[in-house]
Amino acid sequence: MEFTIHHQILTAVFVVAIVMGAVANKTNFCTMGAVSDWINMGDAGRLRAWLLAMAVAILGVAALTGMGLASIGNNTFPPYRTPNFAWLRYLLGGLMFGVGMTLASGCGNKTLVRVGGGNLKSLVVLAIASACAYLMLWTDFYGTVFNSWIAATTIDLGKFGMNSQAVSELFGSGAQVATGAAIGLALAGFAFASKDFRGSFDNILGGLVIGLAVVIGWYLTAGPIGAAWKEWAELADTVPSRVEVQSYTFISPMGDSVRYLTSPSFANINFGITALVGVIAGSFLYAILSGSFRIEWFVSGGDFLNHAVGAVLMGIGGVLSMGCTVGQAITGMSTLAMGSMLTFIAIVAGAAATMKFQYWRMMREA
Repeated sequence: MEFTIHHQILTAVFVVAIVMGAVANKTNFCTMGAVSDWINMGDAGRLRAWLLAMAVAILGVAALTGMGLASIGNNTFPPYRTPNFAWLRYLLGGLMFGVGMTLASGCGNKTLVRVGGGNLKSLVVLAIASACAYLMLWTDFYGTVFNSWIAATTIDLGKFGMNSQAVSELFGSGAQVATGAAIGLALAGFAFASKDFRGSFDNILGGLVIGLAVVIGWYLTAGPIGAAWKEWAELADTVPSRVEVQSYTFISPMGDSVRYLTSPSFANINFGITALVGVIAGSFLYAILSGSFRIEWFVSGGDFLNHAVGAVLMGIGGVLSMGCTVGQAITGMSTLAMGSMLTFIAIVAGAAATMKFQYWRMMREA
């Protein structure tokens, strides 16, 4: 079989994802854990690692754009910069995802990392979240339940003279690179302002690697290689799934994975599915080599119920908000999309509120 540019792209995506999975396992990079540490213990170390990943991704996209190495417009997957600002979709989806990842003991990326480390609870979460994401992406569920009232609240920014929802549009169409550089440097400065963070090798490594992975994803699909990839796909006998400008995200790939399993075809193996499998593989390799691989199961029926409900909220909320704590809060943030910023805030708010409620209930029952 000919090793086409499609195979090259997927291979590169897989290798980068393996590194992501291994590093996320090694450094305990976890966005739910970041919020938990901050809310429950006042420790912002992992939160700063998350912000550093955003900063690296934002600065990387600004550099790619400024040097003409990538063209990231409005036609991405998901459509981060679309001028149709579905504020309620971002807000509600983000809140649902934040609640869900707290109940399920981790976001989409952390679920994959836990699966690679032997956690069977996360395997159940992955299965349920994937089924729900499939419903949202590949059936009439979204159109029946959400579309009518989401569409009614969507704001067309084009009416206000904005070509996209990138925050840089507020400063003029040519301000994208400068705005990205300013926001990225500010986030990086905040992360490194903490002496404890500067002394944490794992937090710095996790933030740098996850952020760089997102930048590589954009370069692969929005740069010269990506242009050749699209040209190849247009001439292919069978057009592969999602040959679009994109980077790492983990909720829609869960739904796409179910689609592949129900209709096995190489054409249905896409960027997202390859990334998903790669993170699991990378985490598994690290767990085996470090001796940290452990089988873990539910401790009670209540534990199972919490994780199952969380998985449903993650699958539905993640697709509704068009991304997760990586897909929106890092990859989406790198495009400076206002929807990504709103989703990030909603995810943190949903997770924090759930943690506070769990603590209140625990104290009440004590």
